[in-house]
Amino acid sequence: MKFYKSLRFRIFFAMLMLLVMTFVSLSVLTVLQYREEAKDYHRERLLRKEQNIKQHINYVLKNTALPINAASIPLIFDSKIHEIKDIHNLEIHLYDLGGKVLKSSEASLFAEAPPRILSDTLLKRLGASSGKQIIDAFKEDGRGFQSSYSFLTDATFKPIAIMHLPYIEDDGFMTKELKENLLRMAMLYGVMLLLAIFIAYILSRFITRTLQTVSQKITDTQLLERNEKIEVAQGVSKEIAQLIAAYNHMIDQLEVSAAQLALGEREAAWREMAKQVAHEIKNPLTPMRLTVQSFERKFDPSDPEINHKLKEYSATLIQQIDTMSEIASAFATYAQLPDQKNRTIDLVGTSKLALDIFDIPYINFTSNVTTLTMPFDKSQLIRLLTNLVKNSIQTLKHAQTIDPKIEVVLTAHAHSVDLLISDNGPGIPEEIQGRVFEPKFTTKSKGMGLGLAMVKTIVASYQGTITLHSSATTGTQFHLHFPKP
Repeated sequence: MKFYKSLRFRIFFAMLMLLVMTFVSLSVLTVLQYREEAKDYHRERLLRKEQNIKQHINYVLKNTALPINAASIPLIFDSKIHEIKDIHNLEIHLYDLGGKVLKSSEASLFAEAPPRILSDTLLKRLGASSGKQIIDAFKEDGRGFQSSYSFLTDATFKPIAIMHLPYIEDDGFMTKELKENLLRMAMLYGVMLLLAIFIAYILSRFITRTLQTVSQKITDTQLLERNEKIEVAQGVSKEIAQLIAAYNHMIDQLEVSAAQLALGEREAAWREMAKQVAHEIKNPLTPMRLTVQSFERKFDPSDPEINHKLKEYSATLIQQIDTMSEIASAFATYAQLPDQKNRTIDLVGTSKLALDIFDIPYINFTSNVTTLTMPFDKSQLIRLLTNLVKNSIQTLKHAQTIDPKIEVVLTAHAHSVDLLISDNGPGIPEEIQGRVFEPKFTTKSKGMGLGLAMVKTIVASYQGTITLHSSATTGTQFHLHFPKP
């Protein structure tokens, strides 16, 4: 159905239908014109025959010795009527003024014999006609007939009889000519139809090719990437050129908007990052200040517990300093993620190495291959696994899960690699599952909320995908999918 809605098909179909409708219209017009011409031809031919037959009859009347009246008509034309019929090839029937037959050639070509008495209606029509002549046209057994009725007059133009000439419309020759004419038109339009199909195909392809190019370019347009403009080809129509110009102008405006948007996003990100760093650093500074002030007030060199209190004081400061160091390290790690150093590494061996750091018995690693080499940043793979496994460990400890389990499964396919990290913990609440990859989002009392955001950034940098499946009954699963280069 989509094919029938395409612009190319509509242009193609419109041109063909225009040609077909033109052919049909001309054919109908030709047939109608033929019928009109045939009707006029037969009428004029009948009138010419009638005029010639009247001249012949007047000649016979002029040279007869009998009185010229209705009673003498049968005697005058006793043999002459057949002679006149043979000469003019037309049947002749003579009636008196009352409509009774006087003389007839008798060899009628009608399906029935000619009427012996003319009807009163016909006589009234003939008498009322301006030219004292009427012509009736009718069809019988599928054939066309015309009948001419007119008065015969004497030397003083006094009507003495009525002449009836039945005429058969022989359209054999004209019908043959019509068929030949229509056949020639059909052959001509057949050639024109083939030519129209070729022209319509070329024209529709030429028009829609540029539209398809613009459509594909619009589909491929990316806000944060540089988009190519469309070059205007020679011979392209004015409307298509205007469309291309509008698209190129949109690309220019889009680049300006993208640059402004990127600048705004960077500024906003740095402002937000600065606020977050300040907030996180401020948190350990407060207890440090309070510890120093408390130690200053209570400091007594002679106190026998002075060494113990000094150790506690130092431990508190070191703990807060470590917290600040962790904060700085987390932000530094998150900021350095785009800098990749891809090397061909063994994913299986590197994954085992990353998991051995934890030295926890309930972490189980499996793989469907013994070795799997692939271009990857070794430190980012370790960081990725460390963050996901560390999240699972913290979740299991916090929930005090009985018989905790963490499964890490590496599966190699022909064109991709899948990495599955799952645990049997209480799962992640459904209402927050959509936010777990957001920077700074965390449900823990400690931590920056950057771990999973960093994982997603690493996966995206390799054109991979990460999906989360979690419920209270099945635990949590992170499914990572990487295409092979």
